[in-house]
Amino acid sequence: MKLFLDTANVEHVAEVASWAVLDGVTTNPTLVAKEGKDFKETVLKMCELVPCVSAQVTATDAEGMQQQAVEYSKWHKHVVVKVPMTTEGLKALRFCAKKGIRTNTTLVFSLPQAILAAKAGATIISPFVGRIDDIGENGMVLIGQIMEAWAHYKFTTEVLVASVRHPDHVIEAARLGAHIATIPYEVFKKLPLHPLTDTGIKRFLDDWEKVKHGS
Repeated sequence: MKLFLDTANVEHVAEVASWAVLDGVTTNPTLVAKEGKDFKETVLKMCELVPCVSAQVTATDAEGMQQQAVEYSKWHKHVVVKVPMTTEGLKALRFCAKKGIRTNTTLVFSLPQAILAAKAGATIISPFVGRIDDIGENGMVLIGQIMEAWAHYKFTTEVLVASVRHPDHVIEAARLGAHIATIPYEVFKKLPLHPLTDTGIKRFLDDWEKVKHGS
């Protein structure tokens, strides 16, 4: 499974990339606004660190999305254009597929939406599991439905689990066979941790001190 970082913070991308486990980054206007940095500059810096950076369009009509998609794709070969799951977005996805522009369909909340995006030519789709959890449903059920459908029809579109809130979302994504999980920085930092690892290291070091001092 590929692991992406969901952020617009270049320093966080550099840190996690140094672990040698990071495959990409997803951004959105909210994350960029939070950092208060220039959008294009931020995307380009992250493109130097990972091979896949999703940059979201802000237009709502197909023509505007297509224009932004062409512009973004010229910034760097690692840019993937993020398009919303709307009928206008579907038109933009088809345009991008014909142009060879990689895309990530965002704000997917149902299996029909996932199927439509795949048929329109999306490179990646992003179901938002955390937001589904927020309304009292189980977002991972949707991932299971999508992966079941994908097994039947052999869609080449990759399934990216988005709106991850905790490590269990990552665990379930892996168990269900999702291709990618995009993870907030604070959740990503929890993935290498386990209390037994910490106590094991402490015990090894304590025992080594005894050996060094001949006790």
